[in-house]
Amino acid sequence: MTPATATDTLCGRPMDEPIGFVDALETLFGRFVVDPISAVLFFDVWFWDDLPGDPGVNVPIVVLWLLLGATFFTLRFRFVNLRGFRHGIDCARGRYSRPDDPGEISPFQALAAALSATVGMGNIAGVAVAVGLGGPGTVFWMVVAGFLGMSSKFAEVTLAQMYRTVRPDGHVSGGPMHYLGDGLARLGWPRFGASLAVVFSLMCIGGSLGGGNMFQANQAYAQVASVIPLLDGRAGAIGFGLALAFVVGLVILGGIRRIGEVAAVIVPFMCALYIACGMWILLVHAGELGHGLGVIVGQAFTPDAAYGGFVGVLVQGFRRACFSNEAGIGSAPIAHSAAATPEPARQGFVALLEPFIDTVIVCHMTGLVCVVTGAYAHPEAGSGIAMTSWAFATVFPWFPALLSVTALLFAFSTQISWSYYGEQCWAWLFGARSILVYKAIFLFFVWFGSVSQLERVIEFSDLMILGMAFPNLAGVVLLSGQVKRELDRYWGKLRAGEFERSGSAAATTR
Repeated sequence: MTPATATDTLCGRPMDEPIGFVDALETLFGRFVVDPISAVLFFDVWFWDDLPGDPGVNVPIVVLWLLLGATFFTLRFRFVNLRGFRHGIDCARGRYSRPDDPGEISPFQALAAALSATVGMGNIAGVAVAVGLGGPGTVFWMVVAGFLGMSSKFAEVTLAQMYRTVRPDGHVSGGPMHYLGDGLARLGWPRFGASLAVVFSLMCIGGSLGGGNMFQANQAYAQVASVIPLLDGRAGAIGFGLALAFVVGLVILGGIRRIGEVAAVIVPFMCALYIACGMWILLVHAGELGHGLGVIVGQAFTPDAAYGGFVGVLVQGFRRACFSNEAGIGSAPIAHSAAATPEPARQGFVALLEPFIDTVIVCHMTGLVCVVTGAYAHPEAGSGIAMTSWAFATVFPWFPALLSVTALLFAFSTQISWSYYGEQCWAWLFGARSILVYKAIFLFFVWFGSVSQLERVIEFSDLMILGMAFPNLAGVVLLSGQVKRELDRYWGKLRAGEFERSGSAAATTR
């Protein structure tokens, strides 16, 4: 059949350029599915300054939704992100854990599993994109947003523990699909809660197959192939995809226990490796560190007009932080619901460490490196991951090769965690007996993502991940009174000394 020709303004093709069936399908999918959803999620609530040829300041509604939710929880729970930080570290270290606590994985393994889904390419490339668009001041607002997001993580994970269930096969199931349905039913809104739970589950499955899988495989292959020419080309992509699918399958077929065990090893290693390189660069540039911090703080409040002014810089910082740490998205509660603990709020304290590690530490360090090395203003540095690579290469010429290994680890860890998120939503919708069907589909998409160029499909899946925030935060806000009572009860018992540490004499004689 002779390829058809069509006008394709979305993909930028000339009017007379032939397009195949897949290209045409991608164009139609983008025009009638992706673009309408994107128009809703990224609706500019600061629309009154939009002028022809000058978009002005853009404030996406999904970012505002996440920001308002995080601010609400921070005030509602009286800055739990500050007063509960030290206790969260103790809980993650297992200081209050018992061998007979109900659950499938340790609190630290749950933290590692959730972190493996958030700490990834966004911390490397996304931060540089934000700095390029909004200037050094965005780094300051990333940190602020990460600090507020800690309260969102606490609230949603506490609810996940409160409403988790044990399936007939003995595995724990929890997350927004449970507390939206059961929690809102308890408030007298069963239909509303069930509707939110279904919408969340469908979006989570879509996000797990695309943004949490295809996109990761696609980017990992691109980075690895850039330093290993042997893998460049169709045959290399197919082989890479099959190998990655095989390794991912070895982990996800073992369930959350295997995922938690692998994540507990990979996440600390990849974070330590990346942070060690970053800290060494900051040490080499110790003389410019004070100036760099001054530039970041100064441009956070008095940015250059080229970056969109104060509001533009603030939005870029909050946007990058929200997309990176997923606070309020509803993904992390699915992993944390499997943590072994008898106290829901205790795992909430563990979870609030996630935005701190992801955004306050990793994103902050990436942004600071881009500033002190001058990469953000250097014409040869490029943007995105190229800027980060250029900044690190000023001290480590071999860093692009290391970045390929890091990208592969980040992609792999994100895939195994998102496979579990999608699996739990699939089981909630279609039953636990069909989980193997989902896992087979997921592994196919690991391979397909490596060889695919279907950018619109991946874009759609990323939108699904962001869209999870609307049903999730709506339910968490309505259920925040239950979280507040649970927090007050737990905090009162903690201050009264009613919780014994696992290393205490009383605990060891039980």
